[in-house]
Amino acid sequence: MGSTGMKQRAFEIEPSEHPAHGPLFSWVRTGKQETTILKATLLVNILVGLILLVPEIARGAETLQKIRIGFPSLAFSYMPFYVAKEKGLLKKYGLEAEYIQMRTTIQPQAVINGNINFFPSVSTGISAAVSGLPLVVVLSFCDGSPWVLVTSKEINKPQDLIGKKVAISGIRTSPHYFLLAALKKWEISEKDVGIITTGGTADSFTALASNQVAGTVLTPPFDDKAVSLGFKKFMFLGDLADIPYVGVVTSQAEIKNNREIIRRTLAALMESVAWLRANRAESAKMIADKFKVTQVEAEQTYATLIKILNKDGRLNPKIARGYLDLLRQERPIPADFDPQKFLDFSMLPAGR
Repeated sequence: MGSTGMKQRAFEIEPSEHPAHGPLFSWVRTGKQETTILKATLLVNILVGLILLVPEIARGAETLQKIRIGFPSLAFSYMPFYVAKEKGLLKKYGLEAEYIQMRTTIQPQAVINGNINFFPSVSTGISAAVSGLPLVVVLSFCDGSPWVLVTSKEINKPQDLIGKKVAISGIRTSPHYFLLAALKKWEISEKDVGIITTGGTADSFTALASNQVAGTVLTPPFDDKAVSLGFKKFMFLGDLADIPYVGVVTSQAEIKNNREIIRRTLAALMESVAWLRANRAESAKMIADKFKVTQVEAEQTYATLIKILNKDGRLNPKIARGYLDLLRQERPIPADFDPQKFLDFSMLPAGR
């Protein structure tokens, strides 16, 4: 070639095959034109790929059924729910959960109205069902209750609570009934103690920590956390009465219309319980991070949780009967009232 008429070199590029759409390009020229063509070609193929993915993404999204669950506050007893969501177990069963904070006392009506699908307080569900609301307990996680009365150091004997304020999460909740059982044991009238409601266990802890009350009824890790702040565990209350703890309560209408969704929800939650049992270290870390407690406190909380979790998801009949006897102290309930009217464990995973 002469020095005055150098020609641009053309070059060949081997064809690249797209599995569905043939050659991406066969050749390009050098210089600006080849760069422009290459960029355009790559852009087109990226767009084609995205378009092909859209239906798959849409189909995946369509399979997730949304459920809503009401919780009064953060509590260690709800760990199966937290694990089910954070470890993708609900998604595994085609579910997407929304956890909504609301007071325990309004949860029964929220389920009846369709605002939520489930709530976790088995004692509240049974109490409402006995009063006539069409509610059903479909899962019960626990065979015991870990409630503890935690007080300021100035409370040295039960009579020191007379004239003082004690916080509970709500009227006719487990903390309320356990506190009443303790007062009865001590022969102290309920009227002699200022009982205030906070809405949830975490809020009761805050009321104690800020010295708004002389005592409160707590579960782990809040009881140990309170001790680290200078308060003391005055008395363990969990063995004073037969009171159901945490599980899943829903409505009769929900069972009739969405039985399969309930079945999948329970399967995810029971798998969550199995995960908690099998993953001590990671579970304790979750507790420490979620509740802002020390590793030692988290380990103690984990041990308490595993101790009270049952393996079949069913409510112990003795606890059901004992709770009905407790409710009879405040309202008329026939002696032959059948607990099976508000229990339905037929949707638990096979073998439970």
